[in-house]
Order: sequence, then C-alpha cells, then structure tokens
Amino acid sequence: IFAQLDPILPYRHKMLLARSHSLIKLRRYCSISVFIRSLTVCSSSLLNNPSTSKPHFQNTAECPQFHFMFPRYFSSKTASSSSKQSLPLTRDGNYNEASPENLVVCPGCGVHMQDADPKHPGFFVKPSQKDPRTYRLHAHLEPVCQESEVSDFLKRGTVIEPETNDSDVGVAEVRHERPVVCARCHSLRHYGKVKDSTVENLLPDFDFDHTIGRKLVSTSGTRSVVLMVVDASDFDGSFPKKVANLVSDTIEEHLTAWKLGKSGNVPRVVLVVTKIDLLPSSISPTRFEHWVRQRAREGGSNKLTSVHLVSAVRDWGLKNLVDDVIALAGQRGNVWAIGAQNAGKSTLINSLGKHVGGKVSHLTEAPVPGTTLGIVRVEGVLPRQAKLFDTPGLLHPHQIATRLTREEQKLVYISKELKPRTYRIKAGHSVHIAGLMRLDVEELSVDSIYVTVWASVYLPLHMGKTENACEMVEEHFGHQLQPPIGKARVKELGQWVRKEFRVCGNSWDSSSVDISAAGLGWFAIGLKGEAQLGVWTYDGIDVVLRNSLIPQRSQYFEVSGFTVSKIVSKADQSSNKALRQKVDTIRP
Repeated sequence: IFAQLDPILPYRHKMLLARSHSLIKLRRYCSISVFIRSLTVCSSSLLNNPSTSKPHFQNTAECPQFHFMFPRYFSSKTASSSSKQSLPLTRDGNYNEASPENLVVCPGCGVHMQDADPKHPGFFVKPSQKDPRTYRLHAHLEPVCQESEVSDFLKRGTVIEPETNDSDVGVAEVRHERPVVCARCHSLRHYGKVKDSTVENLLPDFDFDHTIGRKLVSTSGTRSVVLMVVDASDFDGSFPKKVANLVSDTIEEHLTAWKLGKSGNVPRVVLVVTKIDLLPSSISPTRFEHWVRQRAREGGSNKLTSVHLVSAVRDWGLKNLVDDVIALAGQRGNVWAIGAQNAGKSTLINSLGKHVGGKVSHLTEAPVPGTTLGIVRVEGVLPRQAKLFDTPGLLHPHQIATRLTREEQKLVYISKELKPRTYRIKAGHSVHIAGLMRLDVEELSVDSIYVTVWASVYLPLHMGKTENACEMVEEHFGHQLQPPIGKARVKELGQWVRKEFRVCGNSWDSSSVDISAAGLGWFAIGLKGEAQLGVWTYDGIDVVLRNSLIPQRSQYFEVSGFTVSKIVSKADQSSNKALRQKVDTIRP
C-alpha cells in the first residue's frame, strides 16, 4: 500500500495516514494517486510537444494505461448503439463466420441479442457498471496481505511485501467474468420458465434445409459429422426422420461421386441415445443397442457410423463418445448436434465440455421444448480447428407435448426412472393415460392379456369397462384425468381418433410388442396368442407398433379404477375447494 502513496509525502506522514484510515480507504487513495500521476505525465508530455494536435490520452507510449475494461464475453463487441438498429429475425446464430460483426449472439441459446425492445427476441439488460463482477479497474496496484496481517503490521510500524502469484491473479480475473445472456435464458436458468412465450412466436421456424441441410449435401468443404441426438424415453417421437433420410440419401450419392470424377464429402452419422438413466437398470445394454439400430433403420437411417448410449446426468458413455467424435471430425471438421426439441442436445454438449475440461460456454438447459433458438458455435470441446455446433430443436408436430401448456408439459415430461404399472385385462375393458390416450381391448384369442404402462409417474391412470369410456371424457377429463388441465383445454387439443392394431405374442412372462404415442409413453402388451386393440388419441399424434423395448412387467398388478398421482390429487382437491368457496359466496 505504501508503494502506491505519493512519494512526496515523508514516511512519518504516511504512517499517520495509514493508522487513521481503514484498509478500504487506503486502497481508494492508492487508486486516486495513480490516476493523478497519469494525468501529470500526460500533461507534461503535451507541454513538451505543443505542436501535436492529438489528445494526450492517445499517446500510449508516454501515458500509462488507466481505463475500465469491458470483458469480452461472446464477441469483441458488446451492446452498443448499433444494437438499437433493426436486426433480422433469424435462427442462423453464429455458425457462419461471414456474418456481420454487429450481430451479437447469446451464448446460451444462439438468438441475436438486442437491448432496444424488451418485447422482441434476444432482449438483454446491460450489466451495471457498479457490479465488480463485470467492470474492473485496470490501474496497476501492488498486491496486499490479508486485512488482519496488515493491521498487525501497521501497529508495529512495519510493512512486509507479500509474495505474489501471477497465476492466481489471472485465475481470479477469469472467474469474475460471467457471460451475458438474453433475458429469456436468464429466466430459464434461474426460474425454469419463460416470462413471455409469445415473443418466441416472432421468430421464424428453424429452416434446417437452408442452414445445415445444404452444408451436408455439398460435395465440397470440410468434413461433416452429424450427432443425431435421440431421447431414450421417447425414441420414436424424438427420432428425426427427415434428417435421417436426407443424410442417408446424401451418403448414397456421395459414395458413388468418385466414379464420375467428382469429389465426395461423405457425412458421418453418430446416433447418440441420451437419458438412458431414465430406463430401468435391469435393461440389457446389448439388447438395447440392437433394438436402437433396428428402430433407426426403420426410421430411415441405414448408414450409421456408430451408436452411443449415454447419460449426461450420470456421466455414462461420454468418454467413448468424445473420443469417437474427435477421431471422426479430424483437424477441421464440422460437428452438428441435431435432434428434436427437448432431446437433450444442450445438456449433452455441456457435459462433454466438463468431461474434456475445456473452457466451454454454458448452454442454457431447461425442461422446456425449444430452449435453443439459434445455432451456437461451442468452443473448447474439439481440438485444433474442428468446430462443434448446437442447433435449435426440430419441431415435431406429431409429438403430443407440442400441444400442451407449460404446466401440462411438466406432468408429461419424464424426469425420473420409469416404473412399470401393469394391468391384467379382459376383453371389453380400457386403460386411460390421463386424458391423452386410451387403449381398448376389443377381441382376444385368450382369456386376458397383460398391459404395462410406461409413462411419467405424474400421469394418472384409469382402468374400467369400455362402455363407460364416453362418460370418462365428459366427467373426468380435465379434472381427475390431467392433462389436459381444465375442461376448456379438452376441446382445444382437438378431436379424438381411433387406430386399430392386431398384435400377437408367444410368451406370458414378458411383453412382446409396444404401442407408443409420440411424446407421451407406451403400452407394453404381453400375451400368448392374438388380440385386436383400439388406440384413441388426438388427431395428428403419431402412434406406432414396435417390438417391446422393456420386456419385463411389474410384480404387482394395478386394480380397476383411478390411479392418481399426488400432484394431480392435490390440484384436484384445491380446484374442488375453490369451486365450493365460489358456490358458497353465490348462495344468499
């Protein structure tokens, strides 16, 4: 501290000044002293050379540096007056290096940032200048000891120069810098919700063919690696069939390009099945991988380079995935993480960054479909000049979650390990999954079958006679069978349609086939014989018949009637209580 005080003061005056003021005030005096000395040097420089017309602060050779530094978060340019200009509403993000420099991209979701209109996509608030985490004084100050040590030294009238550690100082400065994200990402990270979801409707739909598709089909350029991310708990609903068909056709075309004397940039496809921690621990990894490859071929992806089963939460399979991607990308390849909304792309990339130990910008994660709005280039995961891009989730309108509200999505979203709920059902009976799906057992060649429900534990179930199914819609949809939440939402979701399936099985001990609804769950059917089943759900929702993913069933059978979760039960009780209070106030 004494080294920073004015050298004109005698030592005795320095001691009196140090003893009569606190450590914080002494630091302020040091800063003022450095600033005054910088002005003195610059003024003397100007007097010695009066012919110059440049301001004395521009003479960096003679004037010491003294300024506020604005940290470089995600671009060399932060918010400025140019941000008030009208910016294009796109989802291109920062994947294109030829983009204008004034387009600053949110490092959390990839949207173009602006600080002019809070009702416009990409709005953010500039950090306060008083916040020490954001703005730091760049005056050269000598490091000091701890405050308790300084007090003892001052009482004895001695000063000890502390040892410095340049590496520690550098680390401390890096920790103070936090990336600035848009208001939407801030709300998702801290509150788990979006304040105004209507703002996102101003953005156009993500044009996969225009942004990424044309790069994949190009025969020139750098090598392309496609990370096709699929949710293990909703494989068929989250599998990107459009991307799979496009990439497969491109591979077929480019493999034969050399025969025509053309260059062939053959993309590599890595199928990454995430959230495997949500599946029961008893599932066989070998059988599951075989099942995944079969479903991928049926979905149009018949040219897979490799398949990885991973869990970003449990850190399963990440090391093998990183090694495989680095080897495929090479020194200058482009890696594209592609998948449906809420498939777990951003969570996967964040986990890969932690695994490699690189300085990776933290992408926004939330159990909300469509968290990523634009293409985000992620640094620090791949070595050399290889690039990794996180892309917006592809909209799958055949998923039932796309029609639900945020509160309804929380009930459908699978966040815990799946647990089986098994019924033994005879012909003429039905099983409801909330107010979203119904299975009718119409005809059987045997006395009964086993029906196991694999869905979110927060969804209520009901088993009863099929002849009473219409009454269930009128009386219990929106109340005891939620979602939909409320009677008005039942009509908003659309019309129910029926699909017929004829299934057969050869074992009573395990499930033979699944009937899966995109974005919801599936019925696993166990029987030794044949059955005709009818499935009811809302029009436009994709329902598929497939080989059973999880053959085992529950050891205990559910009984007829309602199986209501605690959350729905509390919501139903509070709704009935509010209704009774309303009736009591109306009565005279």
